[in-house]
Amino acid sequence: MMGFGAIMAAAGAQAPRVLSPWEAAEWTLSAALDEASLELVAAVAEDAGVDAAHLPGPGRRKSLLIADMDSTIIGCECLDELADYAGKKAEISAITERAMRGELDFEKALTARVAMLKGLSAEALSACFAERVHLNKGAQTLVATMRAHGARAVLVSGGFTYFTARVAALAGFDAHRANMLLIESGALVGEVAQPILGREAKLFALQQEADDLGIGLDQALALGDGANDLAMIQAAGLGVAYRAKPIVAARAHARIDHTSLETLLFYQGFARTDFAAAL
Repeated sequence: MMGFGAIMAAAGAQAPRVLSPWEAAEWTLSAALDEASLELVAAVAEDAGVDAAHLPGPGRRKSLLIADMDSTIIGCECLDELADYAGKKAEISAITERAMRGELDFEKALTARVAMLKGLSAEALSACFAERVHLNKGAQTLVATMRAHGARAVLVSGGFTYFTARVAALAGFDAHRANMLLIESGALVGEVAQPILGREAKLFALQQEADDLGIGLDQALALGDGANDLAMIQAAGLGVAYRAKPIVAARAHARIDHTSLETLLFYQGFARTDFAAAL
């Protein structure tokens, strides 16, 4: 099978610009690759276990980052992990998986799962964050670098503000949006405050944040893994599927399947020497 260099040379590209030795490079083309070449690039990338994207050159560096939290910026689904403290992880995780694949209405699925946690001690929230929630590799560097180059970074989640507030602070986001779990007398009520932040609310967040910055959606980068992220991913100038469900991976502008969140910086043309220090 041809390598990237051979494919690009055949397409008329010159020597690549090395973004990070033995890690990332980019080729500039005078015209877009044809469908056969794109399929070959995808096959080479999958065989090598690397990520590749075919993107327009102009306007690559984005001024707004809108990112999902669960299974994107962090490596778990907080609701599923909370369910483990209630002894209901298998049952709730199965619903989560179907919802993230787009097989269930997100709001109804969220309401049903939260109802199953009624009576769980609110102390489980702090235990879950301390024991189960960890940033995915490259999250802090991604946010720090984009902010250092003038971008705004916002975390948007169909999950819960208890976790987004803490993850946003840990990763360095400017702001966060999520749903609020209702708690009374130290226990979960089994309900979420209305209105529920889901697919359309994530898209609205993207549009509102762009409007507030005075930029077009073409200057935004949206990142996520589940069906409720798809609307904002498709609307953004660069929408990226991170280790995503098939419905999202098939429709995003670019994918990250193998490497870290730092790849989002390479996709924007940043060299590793441009990266800002993580928190």
